[in-house]
Amino acid sequence: MSLPATWLDNAPPILLFTGKGGVGKTSLSCASAIRLADEGKRVLLVSTDPASNLDEVLDTPLGSEPRAVKDVPGLEALNIDPIEAAARYRARVVDPLRGILPDEAIRNIEEQLSGACTVEIAAFNEFTRLIGDPNILEQHDHIVLDTAPTGHTLRLLALPAAWDGFIAENKTGSSCLGPLSGLKDQQAVYAAAVKALQNPEQARIVLVTRPEEGALREADRAGRDLRAEGISSQFLVVNGLFTADAAVSDPLADTFESRGTSALERMPELLAGLPRDTRPYTPGGLLGAASLRRFLNGDLPEAPPEGEPVLPEFETLGALVDQIAADGPGVIMTMGKGGVGKTTLAAAIARGLALRGLPVHLSTTDPAAHIAETLGEPLPSLEVDRIDPREVTRQHIEQVMATAGTKLDAEGRALLEEELRSPCTEEVAVFNAFAETVAKGRDRYVVLDTAPTGHTLLLLDASEAYHREVLRDQGELPEAVQTLLPKLRDPAFTRVLLVTLPEATPVHEAARLQEDLRRADIEPRAWILNQSLAGASPVDSRLRMQAHRETVFLEEARGLSRQRVLIPWQAREPVGAEALDRLLE
Repeated sequence: MSLPATWLDNAPPILLFTGKGGVGKTSLSCASAIRLADEGKRVLLVSTDPASNLDEVLDTPLGSEPRAVKDVPGLEALNIDPIEAAARYRARVVDPLRGILPDEAIRNIEEQLSGACTVEIAAFNEFTRLIGDPNILEQHDHIVLDTAPTGHTLRLLALPAAWDGFIAENKTGSSCLGPLSGLKDQQAVYAAAVKALQNPEQARIVLVTRPEEGALREADRAGRDLRAEGISSQFLVVNGLFTADAAVSDPLADTFESRGTSALERMPELLAGLPRDTRPYTPGGLLGAASLRRFLNGDLPEAPPEGEPVLPEFETLGALVDQIAADGPGVIMTMGKGGVGKTTLAAAIARGLALRGLPVHLSTTDPAAHIAETLGEPLPSLEVDRIDPREVTRQHIEQVMATAGTKLDAEGRALLEEELRSPCTEEVAVFNAFAETVAKGRDRYVVLDTAPTGHTLLLLDASEAYHREVLRDQGELPEAVQTLLPKLRDPAFTRVLLVTLPEATPVHEAARLQEDLRRADIEPRAWILNQSLAGASPVDSRLRMQAHRETVFLEEARGLSRQRVLIPWQAREPVGAEALDRLLE
């Protein structure tokens, strides 16, 4: 008998899954789509995550158009590829103008459409087309959206009002996205998308979380922000609640259970007031329709193999910090898929360097990070900050008006102020702050906890496009922006640490990230395999099964990386000075 999935009761046409990276959104959205299809519904499953692994989980090659999912009649799925969407967007805007405008004007428009902002809005166009086009829903009973990690999702959902306002108020006929005709064409679809999300009979937001304080805090923030946008039909799913096997004595399993129940007892009040469902802990490896059905049914896994899992050779985090300290000042970046522990490890590395008496600057470009809370007590040689998008945007606008704005007459200043209200201004401002933070590595150790993979790569790959954006606004490039790419490509200055979990999807995602970095001439220094149960020697059968499953991916990581660090699963949540010191040990 299968477990009920109460978030699917009386399900509206649109189901949107969101939450902190690594909480199981993809597994849950895929399993939900399969159950709806098994009930005879016509279902379209969509990923809007730039770092999507929908293909892998469904065991079905996917593209930007709907394709039938293997072993699930009635279910189709697609990935929104931001780069491909941007290419289509550019063609739609530019092609009608060829032969009408001079070649130089066409080149200028193509340059304007080459930045990260274009990728963002192009992907958003695809998103809104799906939920705002009545023809899509005529062909399907349900659209299930597996969204990107929370920060990106909220940005995506907040864009309709921002772009709509910008289109309505802009009088120049152009923007940093090129001619506004490309945006104006989407206004009706944007409005329909927002209206659909705000209608409980049309859409339901499923907030997915783990029974962990950080994930619950993130789900609460997402719920509040969505309600502020008028999106109030919300359901909470707590995924992976572990219950220890009473028949065996395993302190690690007992701690695993108590940490989850304790976190749920301290759940934020507004989150606790939502309708809720809880899913039991399931060992990883959910690939293919059969395993996803078992996951949603709550079926118990088979017995684990006998004996301890055999681990390949790994280094300790403390040894890696010793090596980084010996290398001298520069930048250390923790990169990887959301939810793998980048913030925790960035804080531990920064603390380890500071305990050695070295000057350290710890920062994050991830708006969803809680780095100060993770770090705990301050150290004299460690300074901490966060690149706050709103604050750096305000400072950027003031700087532009105080420099480029002083050279303009009243009408020119009004036009510049109007242009700076574009949502793209925030992207430029955050990028400038990122470049300035990297530049501090001249005389200290700068540890950067970066945003999830897709956004980080857009940030790094967009350097030349941002050069043009900054020139457009300010007339000159700051030195930090001019020297950014050479610094990132210098392995003696920038040490990239790929953080992942010993599971299929995170390891494969880290491998793809490494390939992309290498194409950008950036060579990762080391891989960090975090939260390893195989390194913690559990006794409980489900935890032992997970530990044995990990060894395949630990071995795979060994073949992909030059240097590896293994972090065993910690009995206490790694927050605060004492817990971070244990990671370093």
